Amino acid sequence: MNVMQHVVLIKSLHLKTAVKTDIIVPDNLQSTNTYPLLVLNDGQDMEVMQMPHLLKQVWTKNVCRPFILAAPHANNRLEKYGVANHPDFKNRGKLAKAYTLFVIEELIPFVQTFLKQYGFSEHVMAGFSLGGLSAFDIGWNNAKIFSKVGVCSGSFWWRNKDLQKGYTEANRIMHKVVRLTEDKPSIKIWLQCGTLDETADRNNNGIIDSIDDTLDLIIELEAKGFIKNRDLFYNELIGGKHTLETYGIVLPYFFQWAFGRPA
Repeated sequence: MNVMQHVVLIKSLHLKTAVKTDIIVPDNLQSTNTYPLLVLNDGQDMEVMQMPHLLKQVWTKNVCRPFILAAPHANNRLEKYGVANHPDFKNRGKLAKAYTLFVIEELIPFVQTFLKQYGFSEHVMAGFSLGGLSAFDIGWNNAKIFSKVGVCSGSFWWRNKDLQKGYTEANRIMHKVVRLTEDKPSIKIWLQCGTLDETADRNNNGIIDSIDDTLDLIIELEAKGFIKNRDLFYNELIGGKHTLETYGIVLPYFFQWAFGRPA
């Protein structure tokens, strides 16, 4: 199976700019069929990751069902990505709410119209690092729209207090948002970390922060009612790094999880 890649500009009223977006689809896309839509943050990395080739491989080898990929570029990650309405201690992430609205109200309708689709069978959100934090936040708070969310090396350190100014683990913003959410969102969650994501270890417990923050988030999710291997999945890659190369290795596993094998 071959793929087609479109690079488009989507005018956004919410972000007050045009957002360059990669749209990658199977070359035999049918307007009479309904496909899943994956919104993947950091579209500027698609070329380096050779995403069209990666998708051709997973679809040709029947790793998963064909889907539509929309990957908006981020030219200001520290402002667009984060937790909506919760800037960090440096006041970063101020555009996270506007970015959420862009994805839901502008990107998804644009892709549907551009590809002449009647609709999508489901919406899935994913991202890496800070883009992973953004993906989780968008999926978590919009579970009526998104059925699944995937995060590689998520920046769940996102905090409202500097480490040198009385920081405690309670200052991690996404953990608090999950904890204070009243009803369990109807969404499936896939989280990934690499054992070589970083070397930082804030609390000196022998576990790098990337893994520590993710495992603590899993504890919050389980307290909310999520069950491992049912609606909560965790993948820890030995030797995995905070790099596009590692993400290229783990993404096929995410694709298989999210979109399953063809019937």
